[in-house]
Amino acid sequence: MKRRKCILFLLGLLFVQVNNLLAQNPIIRDQFSADPSARVFEGKVYVYPSHDILAPSDYPRKDWFCMADYHVFSSSNLVDWTDHGIILSQNRVDWVNAKSYSMWAPDCMFKDGKYYLYFPAISKDSFNTVGVAVADKPYGPFVPQEKPIKGVKGIDPNPFIDKDGQAYLYWAAGNIFVAKLKPNMLDLASEPRAIKELPEGFKEGPYLFERNGIYYLTYPFVLHKRESLAYSISDNPIGPFEYKGVIMDQSATCWTNHHSIIKYKGQWYLFYHNNDLSEFDKNRSVRIDSLFFNNDGTIRKVIPTLRGVGLSDALQKIQIDRYSKLSKFGVFIDFIDNSNKLEGWKVIFKRKNAWVQYNSVDFANNCPQSVDIRASSKRGGTIQILLDSLKGPIIAEVNVLSGSNWSEIKSPVSICKAGVHNLYILMKNGDGVEIDWLKFEK
Repeated sequence: MKRRKCILFLLGLLFVQVNNLLAQNPIIRDQFSADPSARVFEGKVYVYPSHDILAPSDYPRKDWFCMADYHVFSSSNLVDWTDHGIILSQNRVDWVNAKSYSMWAPDCMFKDGKYYLYFPAISKDSFNTVGVAVADKPYGPFVPQEKPIKGVKGIDPNPFIDKDGQAYLYWAAGNIFVAKLKPNMLDLASEPRAIKELPEGFKEGPYLFERNGIYYLTYPFVLHKRESLAYSISDNPIGPFEYKGVIMDQSATCWTNHHSIIKYKGQWYLFYHNNDLSEFDKNRSVRIDSLFFNNDGTIRKVIPTLRGVGLSDALQKIQIDRYSKLSKFGVFIDFIDNSNKLEGWKVIFKRKNAWVQYNSVDFANNCPQSVDIRASSKRGGTIQILLDSLKGPIIAEVNVLSGSNWSEIKSPVSICKAGVHNLYILMKNGDGVEIDWLKFEK
């Protein structure tokens, strides 16, 4: 076993890629990600998503979910995300069918100095089941147990530890099930119970949390044609649960949704996914938005945003295509390169006075001297950057010359204002300007 741990650790080092990812939605842009399980460990947020990939040649279905491994991402501010690389893969778990590409939605829990990664996969005898991998750190290396958990047949495992120290495991298999876990976090301590009092319809992806004595069982639920996020509550972690409503409505483009809910630095957040980077609902991307409660403990419906959460550093690249608001005319969002959508998006200004609003940019105590914009225009145009409103001070004006190629244009900043501000990017004149990003420089 010690030799195996050493090998897994060395393999982990080979795959670690520490990348600074962007703050706006989706938060992971260099790969597809889905089913985010967020946890607060060691003062940081760690996100354990599944990893969607395009179907390889040996995978029989090109129109289905295909997942071979797990990454973990961490952040201390929900803005700058670090990819710790591959923490577990299907060909490193003895009992998993290594050609099933079934490393679906995982979750992680900490207890008594150890981190337990719960993951579903198709076994070599073709069952949907759940395994556990154990580590000393939230980013691994994770060492899988030799066998899956006995008595669990299903997907989407979700561990929960109550205030009295009792651990539970929830999972989906046509319905949502719950069972107690033994203190070792590896075996069931009770017979599974089907939570039958939930509304009729397809349900999966359970995620349970507690707030003010209320246990919230949240889950993707097909209320209409696609999955919305719904919730039921109880005064006991095993129920019975009372249905309370929808947290997030179904997407217009993505059949699935899968989520987690955490409190971090005094604010509650909803982590979920959509198919932003692919327009294919089997290649999805993780998002975050703030979540709020009513006085009676019910959850306010979350409206998904592109802006996401957190402050954007004025001295880093600001992707204005992840806007807070657009003018009603003359401005559009599109992919930079439709043949490689992981390059992200651009803002297309088509006419005079079209604008984009981008909220919560932190200038701190810095006084930038210039602004850099990556832009292109066939006919040329002038872009203005204003603070806090369309009638606010113009802090920079950028002339984008005619020519179809992308280029970085530097212009002076005329006004210095410290603190956090909303930006308005307005097309003063011209005939079509495209912008990838902007950033300020000292």
